[in-house]
Amino acid sequence: MTVSREHPYLPQLRQQLGCGRIDRREFLRTATLLGVAAGTAYVMADLPAPARAQTNLPKGGKIRIGMHVQEIKDPQTISWVEPSNVLHSTVQYLTVTDQNNITHGELLEKWEASEDLKTWTLTIRKEAAWRSGRPFTADDAIWNIKRTLNPKTGSSVLGLMKGYMLEEYATGEQKDGKPVKSTRLWSDNAIEKVDDKTFRLNCKAAQLAVPEHLFHYPFFMLDPAENGTFKPGMNGTGPFEIVAYNVGQNAVVRASKSYWGKPPNLDEVEFIDLGTDSGALIAAMASGQVDGVYEVDFSELDAIKAIPDVVVHPVTTAQTAVARGKYDQKPFSDVRVRQALKLAIDQQKLIDIVFRGTGTIGEHHSVAPVHPEYAKLPMVGQDIPKARQLLAEAGFPDGIQLEIVCKPTPAWELASVTVMTEMWKAAGINVKINVMPPASFWEVWQKVPFGYTAWAHRPLGVMVLGLAYRSGVPWNESSYANPEFDDLLTQAEGILDPDKRRVVMAKLEQILQEDGPIVQPLWRVVQTGYHKRVKGFRMHPSQYIFLDELAVEKV
Repeated sequence: MTVSREHPYLPQLRQQLGCGRIDRREFLRTATLLGVAAGTAYVMADLPAPARAQTNLPKGGKIRIGMHVQEIKDPQTISWVEPSNVLHSTVQYLTVTDQNNITHGELLEKWEASEDLKTWTLTIRKEAAWRSGRPFTADDAIWNIKRTLNPKTGSSVLGLMKGYMLEEYATGEQKDGKPVKSTRLWSDNAIEKVDDKTFRLNCKAAQLAVPEHLFHYPFFMLDPAENGTFKPGMNGTGPFEIVAYNVGQNAVVRASKSYWGKPPNLDEVEFIDLGTDSGALIAAMASGQVDGVYEVDFSELDAIKAIPDVVVHPVTTAQTAVARGKYDQKPFSDVRVRQALKLAIDQQKLIDIVFRGTGTIGEHHSVAPVHPEYAKLPMVGQDIPKARQLLAEAGFPDGIQLEIVCKPTPAWELASVTVMTEMWKAAGINVKINVMPPASFWEVWQKVPFGYTAWAHRPLGVMVLGLAYRSGVPWNESSYANPEFDDLLTQAEGILDPDKRRVVMAKLEQILQEDGPIVQPLWRVVQTGYHKRVKGFRMHPSQYIFLDELAVEKV
């Protein structure tokens, strides 16, 4: 990937690196977002440029990975990383953010941002093509972007792009006596075709992370001729073809003979659903039924480490989970109840019990210490008397009865909820746990009044906030709606300088701490295990598995 001109912010970025205001990783992340080729950015940072994948790896063979095989109704509306690990091998993204949070082009060759970050010119690789033989064009990319931004599709991409690509408008309909609003592109020229391999995003507001947004896991480039339909044998631009997909059982992808890029090392990958029993996962690894697994829970870690020739891969992440109540439903509509739920929790004690002390305390605002714009605020710690007082002021002097919905796997989720219910009990918050099978949970996770939901890693805090708390977006599971928050978030998304962005982020974090609908006890370390015969695997903080990087040593 090359860049035809230098963004005006790059000299300042180099200066910040030179004087120690930012570290090399943040320099690399920002420079590549502004269109600098990854190799060039590494040279600027005085670092050796690592290859995305190892070279001279064995060719051929098959590997099997233990991972839930979830239902896919529409690739652009998936809610979790597991289905993306199957889909990404067959329908690609425009960009890829790697294990070091550095963004590269996948279907894109390069991109250029205007000085004000409102115009992004995106250039598609000349050789990029569908497996059917048709070139991948700007028309294909534009069709997919418009589809994901159509509210009728229901894609969470809308949450990332609403602040700079969309506008709200009144539909003329009424619901519960209130006007119904929807969204549309803010301008007829918001997405502009330049030529067959080039298009522009003309934004209504500055946006610093467009290339990272293009790697959001439902943002696949689907064949317009198939109208977004998911099925084995579907067309795509990726190096593998889906040959079987059986929900709750297995999925099989096979190397394509008509891929436009470098052929993958593997002939075939099978994902095997091992269910919810951790014993089944351990047994599958020990017996050689699978060569690796999506994730190893802390409760399984010692057993996995004891299996000969299995390598454990850990990574520090911005992965978390939140207990959240519906902001617009009683009793969670009362800020005193929301605050009491937070004040009853001892975050460090939960980390010690569930994660053996491994992890970082959550601060009830969904911005992680690993995010470059994280602002350190005074800690909200456990205060049982204050929690009881707030409940009494809210009209619950004798306590409150609630029900929280969660799922049994991974095991740490149910364990965390169990620990929190004991802590809440001390404050007079009596919570019944409703454990749903995963398939049932995915059907209702955005609808239940009170639920516990895991959230995957994102490289920027503003990305998390846009997906989860911006008003009216698909993944806003708490129905949070705060105009001041929305305005500040759009402002933060347009600030390149992390120090200046951090000032705005501090205000956003404070709003969520004081007004927000979540209890967020922790940031967690994630690990997985693979047999040593699997080569090329590198743990991604979002748990993406790049099948094109893997190989298997022949026995």
